[in-house]
Amino acid sequence: MKKVKFLLIVLGLVGLSACVTSKKFNKLDQTYKSLQRDQNNCSQSLRDAQAANDRLNQQEKDLETQLADLKKQLENSNTSTTQILNALQDVSVLSNKQAESVKQSLATINQKDSYIQGLQSAMARKDSMNLELAMSLKGALRDVNDKDINIKVEKGVIYVDISDKMLFNSGRYAVTEQAKKVLGKVAMVLNAHPDFEFMVEGHTDNVPIHTSSMEDNWDLSVKRATSVVRILQNQYHISPARMAASGRSEYIPVASNTDANGRALNRRTRIIILPQLDQFFKLLANK
Repeated sequence: MKKVKFLLIVLGLVGLSACVTSKKFNKLDQTYKSLQRDQNNCSQSLRDAQAANDRLNQQEKDLETQLADLKKQLENSNTSTTQILNALQDVSVLSNKQAESVKQSLATINQKDSYIQGLQSAMARKDSMNLELAMSLKGALRDVNDKDINIKVEKGVIYVDISDKMLFNSGRYAVTEQAKKVLGKVAMVLNAHPDFEFMVEGHTDNVPIHTSSMEDNWDLSVKRATSVVRILQNQYHISPARMAASGRSEYIPVASNTDANGRALNRRTRIIILPQLDQFFKLLANK
């Protein structure tokens, strides 16, 4: 009888140990899967950054080629103009006034060369700032489903597309509580870059809508854009002078409206972060 009790106690201890080991294993497995997801997100962000960097490098190479051609033309022009000026002065064909005019033309050519170099520097700085901002947005939104948000850089402009199912209930324009948290992450990055201006665009599918508060898809797209702008201004304190709200209705689709998946892609809110064109205008004015 004592042997039987002893065996039961031993079996109980073994079972308890197995249970504890199983719990530890499950916890470690969950941790491992979470680390795998973080690694996949980081890998995707790195690939996006590399792709953006490749595009910037190609743009820089194209600009360098153009600058080299312009410099060569300037050198040839300077040489030819100087030779002509010296020859004409030697035979006393040009008056002093005419000679001075040619000299001023040479000075203008030199200023143009300086302007091109300054423009190249400004473009490189703008592209670098755009890449930094895009990567900051990707980092802030890394835990958001990739199907609901998309960030890309095209032709010096940053686009942030957010699906309507994340921001709004069907046919409504009030921002959901979950979406306000996502907008808060976007606002945190935008507040850290106060020199950038941006536009919020509302887009719909082609399914007609008509209610007591909305005449059509134009109304819906505009009201959704202004709802987002108000959240960014009132809750996250982004200066209203930096923002613009625009409704594009159904007329700029990114997919076909013939099926549910395409219509879902077309229902979106787009934040367009605009390039700092005032820097180039100031540069032109100074030249």
